[in-house]
Amino acid sequence: MTKAASEAKPPVNAYGWAARHSSGVLSPFHFTRRANSDDDITVKILYCGICHGDIHLVKNKIWPTLYPTVPGHEIVGQVTRIGKNVTKFRVGDIAGVGCIVGSCGSCDNCKQDLENYCPKMLWTFQGQHEDGTRAFGGYSDNMVVEERYAVLIPNGFALAGTAPLLCAGITVYSPLKHFGLSKPAMHLGVVGLGGLGHMAVKFAKAFGVKVTVVSSSPSKQKEAVERLGADSFLVSHDQEQLEAAMGTMDGIIDTVSAPHPLLPLIGLLKTSGKLILVGAPIEPPELPVFPIIMGRKLIAGSAMGGLKETQEMIDFAAKHNIAADVEVVPIDYVNTALDRLDKGDVKYRFVIDVANTINNHDEESP
Repeated sequence: MTKAASEAKPPVNAYGWAARHSSGVLSPFHFTRRANSDDDITVKILYCGICHGDIHLVKNKIWPTLYPTVPGHEIVGQVTRIGKNVTKFRVGDIAGVGCIVGSCGSCDNCKQDLENYCPKMLWTFQGQHEDGTRAFGGYSDNMVVEERYAVLIPNGFALAGTAPLLCAGITVYSPLKHFGLSKPAMHLGVVGLGGLGHMAVKFAKAFGVKVTVVSSSPSKQKEAVERLGADSFLVSHDQEQLEAAMGTMDGIIDTVSAPHPLLPLIGLLKTSGKLILVGAPIEPPELPVFPIIMGRKLIAGSAMGGLKETQEMIDFAAKHNIAADVEVVPIDYVNTALDRLDKGDVKYRFVIDVANTINNHDEESP
């Protein structure tokens, strides 16, 4: 989108909830989106998931947050307008928008449909578009986005449960595919049974993989095995259980965002096993090098997925009836939801019912 194209059309008025400072408290907020250009779609937001990363954003924990900030990067909504160059969407379609809304489009990563690794990637909720307008997230009533950075949601998909797939879903789907851990009969460990972890179990089981959940909470065993379909369960602080399972796993998806030791997880891997980190603790972990060397083991990270892979993931989820387990909340519950999420008090993802609740509150000026 060129600056001239944006200036030729009026900006889009928007209303959402924003944090003004690092306290992380959100309140109603008026702002504008950039104009809908020839390559853009405008989306009426229906649902938006609440991710643990939203806490980091509003409280300025990872990168310098640009305030005021509107969080939200698990967005599902209805297309209300399309630019003349748009081919993927029609008015009335359901679109999904995840973590990114921009990239350079010309680097090696972009050419390989890995926009999520572009050095000039633009977060959905942070930064500026080429024309200088701010990027704001999905805790709001609408969004303007280039069609490249939106995915088409199939008809009949449960939309509230679909929203978290745009972050939590693709964050576990991508490493399962890339690191060859989606092959039937492989043995996968999933560390943590939260928003990311429960999605990892669902996708892995759909691939035909044997799944062992590793959790610090023994109370989650019944849920993991009987309801989500995991094949087995390990308590992460039970040394007897860990020793019995040593050297049995082809790979591990570690979804935990709190500090935790990696050595016990490395021990669970077979020779040449892969430990993939997706939970992103803020504090750096201690890295035990010797057992990695002696087992020819790999520790790697993975961040979201490109747009082509995200569409693939959505289509796979629709085919296999995979959706997140969610607690749907009104927009004015968002501060309580963030507090509960920070304490791990959700099963397994909060989703804001934006369309039905955002207009029910007194509006405040920024």
